[in-house]
Amino acid sequence: MEHMTDHPSRTETAAELHARPFPTVSAPARAAFFAYTSSTDEGGRDESADRAHFLRLLDCYGVPHPSDKLTHFFGQLGAAWVKWECHTEFVTYTVIINGLGDLAFDGSDFAVFPPDWQAEMPGKILTSTSLRIELDLDISRIKDKLSSWFERESLAVSRVLDNAAVIAGDYRADSNGHLRFAVFVPESTGRRRVGRIVQRLNEIEIYKTMSMLGLMRSRSLSAELNTVDVNLSALVANLADDRVLAEDNLHGLLQLSADLEGHSAAVAYRFAATKAYSAIVAQRIEVLREGQFEGRQTFREFMMRRFDPAMRTVQACDGRLQDLISRAIRTGDLLRTRVDVERQSQSQNLLSSMNRRADAQLQLQKTVEGLSIVAISYYATGLTLYVLAPFSDFIGVSKGILTAAIVPVVVGLVYLALRRIRKGFRN
Repeated sequence: MEHMTDHPSRTETAAELHARPFPTVSAPARAAFFAYTSSTDEGGRDESADRAHFLRLLDCYGVPHPSDKLTHFFGQLGAAWVKWECHTEFVTYTVIINGLGDLAFDGSDFAVFPPDWQAEMPGKILTSTSLRIELDLDISRIKDKLSSWFERESLAVSRVLDNAAVIAGDYRADSNGHLRFAVFVPESTGRRRVGRIVQRLNEIEIYKTMSMLGLMRSRSLSAELNTVDVNLSALVANLADDRVLAEDNLHGLLQLSADLEGHSAAVAYRFAATKAYSAIVAQRIEVLREGQFEGRQTFREFMMRRFDPAMRTVQACDGRLQDLISRAIRTGDLLRTRVDVERQSQSQNLLSSMNRRADAQLQLQKTVEGLSIVAISYYATGLTLYVLAPFSDFIGVSKGILTAAIVPVVVGLVYLALRRIRKGFRN
């Protein structure tokens, strides 16, 4: 293929599939995990600050800096192994320490991170977990440990990966503020498989947490949508009330539409992210290939009871928002129809008024024309009498009789003359 030209992104796209390898964990061991975010729905994560903060951690242990373009790292810091990953909205750190320590879930595994470094975190903590990986598959001992470590009411336990391990957790924060998970494996389970189990548990937790952010947003939005729903219903009712002007309804509809579009823009990203994250949670649980452990609820069953209803609430809130937007559009169509009808009615009234004024003007014009005939005939008769009066004695006719004879002739001639003039204007 020496004569072919590679796409500029060919190497990067191929390497991306191997960019985030699973850690390797040798039981017995402990693992600590936390995730934080510096992003908001309106702006992205501060990548430079997140990377600078990670480099300060490497400097604390004298570890060389990786390439500037890397978004993940897995290496040894002192006696522990640390995995760092940058995601779209959050950053994760995973610490793996050999051995179980003195006490179970005492929080000592987080001591890898210096207190000053933790205080300078460029974001807010989303979640943190403490994992304990033990070499043990004895059912009685596992049950005793689970009863002492976790809350029975919310405990989820299952066999995973074809009985390669038993995992357990209750998704409750302990006194240190961390969620606790236990992993019990036989000696036959390899380090890479244990590492995959640990990473899957942490991924389920962080993606579950990110999904729940959508629930928090939907709860705050629901109260606002209640107000919009009431106002929109009142607006629809006003459309049938002739006493309410269409302009008033239009002003109210514009305000409601603006509010709905504002809500939609504010939650669109979060609701879309919640949908994607919840799908990842389901997929991560699916690949664990869970089986029952002593009749206890599995992680899938726990999510069905607690997590899935939350996600359906988010979907319902999103659906309600879209329904209100559709209702506002339909209301706008109805209002537009009413405005058109009102305008047509106003146009008809205007035309009728114009017709009445035209009729009145025509009547006035006829009246004026009739008066003009009388006036012109009066003056024409007077002029005619001035001409014919001297001949009245000659023909033996009195002036009164002469006037009476002249008036019909003059009026007739004036009428015919004016009629011919009007006919000429019309042509």
